Amino acid sequence: MSILGVDWATIGDLTLRHLYLAGVPLLIGLAISLPLGWLAHRLRWLGPPIIGGTGLLYTIPSLALFIMLPLILGTQILDDSNVLVAMTLYSVALLTRTVADGLASVPTAVRAAATAIGYGELRRLVAVDLPLAIPVITAGMRVTAVSNVSIVSIAALIGVSQLGMLFTEGFNRNAMGPIVVGVGACVALSMSLDALIALASRLLTPWLTRSVAT
Repeated sequence: MSILGVDWATIGDLTLRHLYLAGVPLLIGLAISLPLGWLAHRLRWLGPPIIGGTGLLYTIPSLALFIMLPLILGTQILDDSNVLVAMTLYSVALLTRTVADGLASVPTAVRAAATAIGYGELRRLVAVDLPLAIPVITAGMRVTAVSNVSIVSIAALIGVSQLGMLFTEGFNRNAMGPIVVGVGACVALSMSLDALIALASRLLTPWLTRSVAT
């Protein structure tokens, strides 16, 4: 079975590869951005250099980064690690500011109340600040996920297998079919990740759902 000249099995394999290369860096980037964003929020003098420095990572052209990383990491040009590292850097660039903004959105009165009942700084961060910052953080993750899906496709230009390969195949064959399928698959993947993150946000913030219902 095929669609517009592209086998369904090929679409499935490339989609899974694309999800891996876009999704894993999103999670790693979040893990790195949480402490960076907290530092930027907690130590105001560190905020501008941390947020500004990580933000600059997003200005590096993706194709140039994909080509430079093998020289820096000592890997082969087709190694997945090059794309994973590049996409993690882009995720950190977008999510560090998001985490800092999310923590800044927590009402001061709520923090004061948590401190008054005996919460230490770490316990308050985990039990109060981060849960209340989830809507802002997940909103940033949704933007980052869509961005990652888009940027990963560029790695096809250096031969890394994922949905972007359909674009180069269509170009080489002078055929629109693979390009249309590739675009459709990327859009579907982006929408799926967006919906998954939105669902996770709702599950992690049940109090917001209850407040809307009432």
